[in-house]
Amino acid sequence: MATEQGPVRGTVTDGLRVTLGIPYAAPPFGAGRFRAPMPAPARDAVRDCTRFGPVAPQSAQLPGAPAWRAGQEDVLTLNVWSATDTSQPRPVLFWIHGGAYTFGSSAQPDYDGTALARAGLTVVTCNYRLGFEGFGRVPGFPDNRGLLDQIAALEWVRDNIAAFGGDPGNVTVAGQSAGGGSIACLMSSARAEGLFHRAIVHSVPDAFFPPEFAERLTRQVAEAAGVAPTADGLLRATPAALVDASDRVAARYADDPDSGFLHYDTVLYGPVLDGELLKRDPVDTPAVDAAAGPVDLLVCHTTEEYWLMHRVGSMPPVTTDDGLDRFAADYGLPQGLVAAYRALMPGAPVLDVFLALAGDAVFTVPTVRLAEAHARAGGRTFLSRFDRRRPRPDGEPVRAWHAADVPFALGTLDATGVDFLTGGPADAGDHALSRRMVDAWTAFAATGEPGWAPLTDPAAPAVHVWDVPDDRTEGASPAHALWHGTRMAPPSLP
Repeated sequence: MATEQGPVRGTVTDGLRVTLGIPYAAPPFGAGRFRAPMPAPARDAVRDCTRFGPVAPQSAQLPGAPAWRAGQEDVLTLNVWSATDTSQPRPVLFWIHGGAYTFGSSAQPDYDGTALARAGLTVVTCNYRLGFEGFGRVPGFPDNRGLLDQIAALEWVRDNIAAFGGDPGNVTVAGQSAGGGSIACLMSSARAEGLFHRAIVHSVPDAFFPPEFAERLTRQVAEAAGVAPTADGLLRATPAALVDASDRVAARYADDPDSGFLHYDTVLYGPVLDGELLKRDPVDTPAVDAAAGPVDLLVCHTTEEYWLMHRVGSMPPVTTDDGLDRFAADYGLPQGLVAAYRALMPGAPVLDVFLALAGDAVFTVPTVRLAEAHARAGGRTFLSRFDRRRPRPDGEPVRAWHAADVPFALGTLDATGVDFLTGGPADAGDHALSRRMVDAWTAFAATGEPGWAPLTDPAAPAVHVWDVPDDRTEGASPAHALWHGTRMAPPSLP
């Protein structure tokens, strides 16, 4: 296949062409470190694109995915699943992976694009800079480099996807968690205007940081790395050193109950409200293209978001009433909200109340607020919730927790590592649900219609609920009204 940077060669199987590890920008190290992405070098030779490219610097090792190794620099690559018959342009779905803006990659098995490509889309997934390399604040260098990478990848799609049979005039961006938060940022930024036409966002985290938070965090990470918090000092620190320093700073917050909100959720990095790329909180900023008006938006969250964090031990459990009150204070939540959740869950253990409150605060409410703001601005908005739950033989329920919806929507239920997210091997009902979600995503990307009515009254939203054996429509949850006018306090560091 021909690209503007030079020819690439992938593999062909059963009518699909899979092209992996295509550079969309130059390696962001050396002279390009901490800078906006630079163009990928042109070449005449055919590039072998039969394997995923290296992942961005991180310490995570995820099932079935490659680990980052020091010295791997060509991390700004993307992957394309396309039909071998390119005579009829297909809608494009551009997937942005999650991972707390700190870990993950497009090489994760549950992000495989085969099912969506077989359903009729051209699918693109990409890597972008993470952690300090992507979102740390460096004096004299641009903020939000990870978002700038995503914009560069979308520009590559605009300029090259027609050669793969994709329609550059019909691009849908999709992502979950940090990927969904990234899309909220792209929707609100003029820099991404015109690069996509619809958006699918799942579980948007309320993790958009003021500059002073990012600056103070830079000082802490630099101190942990043994360098000055200046451009020269940070450039002297290797990527591995900054990954290690970030992990140690996060661990310190996790171990300190007096460290505020980061004690519960040690996500150090996220988009910075820098006044340039991001002028306002993107959750409340409608996505309006100056020429075309609002983009179409499909949002989803899960019923029990924060149970995943409890299951993997990424946050300390809150099991006492005093601890629950302290959590609310650390997050800037009104005391009345805690009492209201207790009333909604009579007799429930404190841990269950905490997980419901935390999941709504961090994921559910920002996701729904984005949908409501978009609808009020005149955008066609579709709201959904993932509620597939079931009992297990050991008595522990399979929960509709954070990220459980992703393999259903991408059609990757049988991928390596997915059984942890989904609570075990998929059964016939699960596969039927996955087909419905794949079909909804495909239809939305093609036509803007996922199969249910758009949101018409933000004050009383109708929600499409994904479930087994059948989907249903519900009104807002009882907790919805409790959050009216409530926002978490802006993050700060002790």
